[in-house]
Amino acid sequence: MAVTGFLTISNNSDFNYTFRMNKNSRIYVAGHLGLVGSAIVRNLHQKGYTEIITRTRTQVDLTDQQSVAAFFSETRPEYVVLAAAKVGGIMANNTFRAQFIFENLQIQNNVIHQSYLHGVKKLLFLGSSCVYPKNSPQPMREEYLLTSELEYTNEPYAIAKIAGMKMCESYNLQYGTNFISVMPTNLYGYNDNYHLENSHVLPAMIRKMHLGKCLENNDMEGIRKDFDRYPSNVINSHSSVTDILTYLAKQGLTIEDEPNDRKVKIRLWGSGNPFREFLWSDDMADACVYLMENRDFADISGLSDAEPGKEIRNCHINIGTGSEITIRDLAYLIKGVVGFKGNIEFDHTKPDGTFRKLLDVSKLEALGWKYKTGLEDGIRILYNRYEAAEK
Repeated sequence: MAVTGFLTISNNSDFNYTFRMNKNSRIYVAGHLGLVGSAIVRNLHQKGYTEIITRTRTQVDLTDQQSVAAFFSETRPEYVVLAAAKVGGIMANNTFRAQFIFENLQIQNNVIHQSYLHGVKKLLFLGSSCVYPKNSPQPMREEYLLTSELEYTNEPYAIAKIAGMKMCESYNLQYGTNFISVMPTNLYGYNDNYHLENSHVLPAMIRKMHLGKCLENNDMEGIRKDFDRYPSNVINSHSSVTDILTYLAKQGLTIEDEPNDRKVKIRLWGSGNPFREFLWSDDMADACVYLMENRDFADISGLSDAEPGKEIRNCHINIGTGSEITIRDLAYLIKGVVGFKGNIEFDHTKPDGTFRKLLDVSKLEALGWKYKTGLEDGIRILYNRYEAAEK
């Protein structure tokens, strides 16, 4: 019998974890201001955890090895949630390919390695459903990872996330660490990115529909408030009406005036035919904290019951709802929630991305967790918050 890191290993059959989170455990949440990290921090607070460690990007540059090493030496976290990442939609992923692979690899390498060096008891790494092959069988099971080529537009980001998953898996197998990887589906919720040029599809639609409703009502004050809250590189609340309308037209929002009636058209990327699965971010956070509290690498991977010499791979866990909706139907659902009355047009010259990305969540459900918030309810909650902040 050999003791390696924090697992007791005997022919790959006797993994004994002796650590469990308690309410005073020092928990570092990397990326606490983002959609994912902020939801996890909220959940931890709600469950009574008191020693949550957070740092902004200016306080600790996670892409800098020395900065991360100094931070871990100073704070000595016992548990780590790695939610920090460079993220974006199709356009951003395809445009900034080098940045997406470089920054994400740097963040992951530094945080995971320092967690090992400083004796972190458990780490949870958040990946993305884009790690699965472009033409993966549906719904996507954990074992489909690395079975064929990735979707081109987000390949660099996906490769970085796969590397993070394999790093956790490899450190567990070589060093006996207790690092868990989870693959959330498409998320939406509080603190989302609403930038018109580089946000994900659901928040981008919410903002476009909101601005479209303002245009319908000739509510320039409402549009200025929106740009005051979410300025672009070229437009802010003080820009002229002409400049604002020109910018909105470039983002697919145009006015089609008719006699005695003002019509607005919103043009969206792609055909609208692809399917997507969406999960409320607070549900995702609840799943992550549940796994941190109740599950370890040994029981997730099956390693404790594995025969000697058996290959251990694809030990991550999908987090999702197990249901999907077309982008077209999503657009009309958001249109109804927001109250936009204009026209929606799909630009077939723009890329669709992967046609389907539905997760098989049977592994997670077998481990004892299931989502709670339906899509329409979540969108309504989110838009009510969005609209209230504009007033």
